[in-house]
Amino acid sequence: MINTDDLCMSCMRDIGAQKQCPHCGFDADTLQIAPYLPIRTVIGNRYLVGKLLDYNGEGATYIGWDLTRKVPVNIRELFPDTLVTRAPNGKAINVLPGKEEAFSSIMQSFLELWRKLVRLRGLSALICAVDILEENNTAYTFYEYEESMTLREYLLSSDTGYLSWERVRQLFMPVLSTLGTLHSSGIIHRGLSPTTLFVGKDGKMKISGFCIGQARTSKSELNPQLFQGYAAIEQYGYSGQQGPWTDIYAFGAVMYRALIGTDPIDASIRITNDRLMVPGKFAEQMPAYFINGLVNSMQILPEDRTRNVEQLRAELSAAPAAVAASDYDISQHNNDNAPPARPAKKKMSNASVGIITAVSIIAVGIVVVSILAMTVFKDRLFKNNTEVTVPDETSVVDEIVVVPNFVGRRYTQISTQGAYNSKFKIVKEEMYDDKIAEGYVISQSIEANTSVKKGTEIRIFVSLGKEKIVLPKIMHTGMKYDDVYTLLTGLGFVCEKKENQNDGSHPEGEIISVLPQEELEYDKGTKVYITVWGAPPTQPSQEETTSEPYSDEEPA
Repeated sequence: MINTDDLCMSCMRDIGAQKQCPHCGFDADTLQIAPYLPIRTVIGNRYLVGKLLDYNGEGATYIGWDLTRKVPVNIRELFPDTLVTRAPNGKAINVLPGKEEAFSSIMQSFLELWRKLVRLRGLSALICAVDILEENNTAYTFYEYEESMTLREYLLSSDTGYLSWERVRQLFMPVLSTLGTLHSSGIIHRGLSPTTLFVGKDGKMKISGFCIGQARTSKSELNPQLFQGYAAIEQYGYSGQQGPWTDIYAFGAVMYRALIGTDPIDASIRITNDRLMVPGKFAEQMPAYFINGLVNSMQILPEDRTRNVEQLRAELSAAPAAVAASDYDISQHNNDNAPPARPAKKKMSNASVGIITAVSIIAVGIVVVSILAMTVFKDRLFKNNTEVTVPDETSVVDEIVVVPNFVGRRYTQISTQGAYNSKFKIVKEEMYDDKIAEGYVISQSIEANTSVKKGTEIRIFVSLGKEKIVLPKIMHTGMKYDDVYTLLTGLGFVCEKKENQNDGSHPEGEIISVLPQEELEYDKGTKVYITVWGAPPTQPSQEETTSEPYSDEEPA
């Protein structure tokens, strides 16, 4: 029988009475990062909460322990940090005033998503969701824990950092089938990436990292989590609805990373300067039809992209219909400067060909006449027209443009808009902000709706998110609390001191423990708990020990 008091709250292995786990190095006294659930919180009288594994704008994921089945699990808590705060008891959440309707809608979306995933838990390439609970004014879902590594870790552990196309097909095609089933059930992942796909000990890959759509879309009520290089352009707020083709883009981008060894260029950059290509040395190792399917899956505009899993599977497998529909030529990838392939063009009718031919003849005639006019007949045509009229500079009127409101918008959307860059000189300045998500505009140097001359410089102040600082090593350095306090508060931490009773065997002020873990990065303002030895007990003075006790009796 496993005693949960003996479990490491980081890896859920039995470590007995040891304070530091010999398997993962986790210290039993480590506190959970605020504002997430305290370690050893129990949910639904069944699930024990362990270490925080990950968090985003939708919520948090913890490792946990199923007290009934006696097995480790993953716990996902709905905690949209833009809508809620943690209650003083450390467990329940409080919805911010005015955010009740938004939170209710998001909670329903969360429950609907995970109810579908519980029903689909038999799929081989899908995490196994086992339970859903509503408690503490929010919702939780639980899925089975498996020892695995992310696809990114798997790729980095290989000798080259990438895989052969045969191995990629073996690894990815079962995932593609599962993705098709998810789409048929109305689930769009929106976050496929090398960090949300996991490779198990059996060498097979599974999809994880599910979130509701609002958490993977710019300009929603939540802080969006978009994986650069893998998120489709429509997730950034550009025109175009999201659908199965959104996951097709991410799936193709992950395959690209596995095949080429580098992350694809982000869609927000490709929209104005598309330099994505399959280098020749890799293209030579892959069939032309496979490259065609890969490139078609990563077309920037949704309408140009492969639309569904069935179509992508056909292209990647050289199905006759898919091959016949493509005019792809591998020769265009025989050098590193080759441009990316585009979807095959539709054949033109005979009438269209005739019209284009006639227009071409007329265009050629115009070019010939122009050449003759500028050479043979130049003197006759322009004999008396050598004077050039220069407009008076005072007659040129400065164009006036109106400054838009950039505040609250994602900077990548502004920087890639040609209309803005043609009207203004936009200068980006970055700063930390505890309330504004990274990448979003905090303020601008010229107020919105102000009329200015075209080309006016506008400084846009963009959030870097919460400032991160590294907690330096303190233990075993010989530093006293006063010195540590000065150091940490100067860096931006908040210190809280606790004194342990000293039996006299320890120097006063010697540091016993520091929480959270040293040499890791934390938000500026994080509280650091420092435990020190207090003053040793006071020894009675020599005079007190030798003096006679006071007595009311008269001497004899």
